[in-house]
Amino acid sequence: MSTKAQNERILFGLKVKQLRQQKGLSFVELSEASQLSVSYLNEIEKGKKYPREEKIATLAQALGVSAEALASQEVDEGLAPVNDLLQSNFLSELPLERFGIDMAKVVEIIAGAPAKVNAFISTLLELSRNYALRQENFYFGALRAYLELHNNYFQDLEDAAARFIAANKLSDQRPLTFETLQNILEEKYDYLVLSSGLDRYPELRHLRSIFIPKRKELLLSSGLSGIQRNFELGKELGFQSLNLSERAYTSSILRGKTFNEVLNHSQAIYFSVALHLPLARINADLEQIFQSKTWSGEAFLDLMKHYDVTPEMLYHRLTNILPKFFGIRKLFFLRFVHDPDKNTFEVDKELHLSYRHHPHGNGLYEHYCRRWLSISLLQELATMQPAGQETLIKAQISSYLNTKDEYLCITIARTSYPSPNKNVSVTIGLLIDEELRSKIKFLNDPAILSREVHTTCERCALPNCTERAAPPLVIEKRQQFQMVQDRLNKLLG
Repeated sequence: MSTKAQNERILFGLKVKQLRQQKGLSFVELSEASQLSVSYLNEIEKGKKYPREEKIATLAQALGVSAEALASQEVDEGLAPVNDLLQSNFLSELPLERFGIDMAKVVEIIAGAPAKVNAFISTLLELSRNYALRQENFYFGALRAYLELHNNYFQDLEDAAARFIAANKLSDQRPLTFETLQNILEEKYDYLVLSSGLDRYPELRHLRSIFIPKRKELLLSSGLSGIQRNFELGKELGFQSLNLSERAYTSSILRGKTFNEVLNHSQAIYFSVALHLPLARINADLEQIFQSKTWSGEAFLDLMKHYDVTPEMLYHRLTNILPKFFGIRKLFFLRFVHDPDKNTFEVDKELHLSYRHHPHGNGLYEHYCRRWLSISLLQELATMQPAGQETLIKAQISSYLNTKDEYLCITIARTSYPSPNKNVSVTIGLLIDEELRSKIKFLNDPAILSREVHTTCERCALPNCTERAAPPLVIEKRQQFQMVQDRLNKLLG
């Protein structure tokens, strides 16, 4: 049944229930007055049934309203937020099935407590307006939750990448060449790959690529590195090999129209990463690095050079592999963008596995802890760039203030391409427990610096912090509130 029909059933059922309760009628009483069975009325109120015209007429008479008023889409202010929600198609675009949730159950919740649902929806809408949240904010949030639910490992995508490698007789050796990937796209999928295709459109210079479906042209920016070009080709091969037709045509999603579009984009990225970093080989390489008793940032940089991948691609693969094959499930991933001219830091990607860890985008308008390796390494890179430095890597053990939690953080900071005058850092943080100690031998290397950290400066009470970028305003407000509470308690006994 269509979305419109489903929404009509939901709204009709809510109106019937509202009118029945306003008149103080039980199901039995309304059944007697309308000559409709109790079970049928129950199905109507739950949004599962929509009666025929003659039954609407008898039901309307029993409820004391006209048939036209009962069947119309007009509602009073009590049901207005729910109606707005239904009209927006928000419910139909919720990826409920991805999380194992039955749409019928959601309808029952709405039908069972419309007043509470109204209040909840109104709150969500008010928050979204206050924080300028758009539809794609929800889709990307849902995607993160979906990835976290599956520990960011998908066997079907791994199998698809393995089949593709076998079917196209790709060598076990890495890196894959641009010419190899280009030939597959052009010969198997009728693409035309234009390496400088975006150069004609200066207003699109911030994009890496655009796919023109009607001509099957892939326009690339000439400013891309070889690694980035290969990643874009791998992603296009993912869209085609996985038959993902609902997709964005730009290298990054500018505005997600549906959850499936956002999910498909993520799956194409996963495919490209799996293509460039084959599972068995990268597993063996990581095992060797983790068995070393000495920390070596060069080992990770050599890994990137060997596979010819970006830090983001390597860390994406780590989040796939570590939970599944190394038993390291308690981890987070953060990507920061730094504007050295403005000295601003922004979290633009994050992932938390097992549960939500301490470092996250919890203070969009606050100053992230400058003791985080994610930020301190970006600051260090900015000072070294005039001398030609483009990439830095370090490890740090971060102990969170007033907790027992410690994380091994490994951060790579690099110049951002093709975005001018920006730098990027990617960090993987692994919660230090007995499992991690048994898997990573270099964890006890004294060369790894330990630092006490917090979330944001505004929420941190650490005294004498030389890196503090803002006063602890949140802490001060809490202390002031507590003083007021203590004084009130004394006055009121």
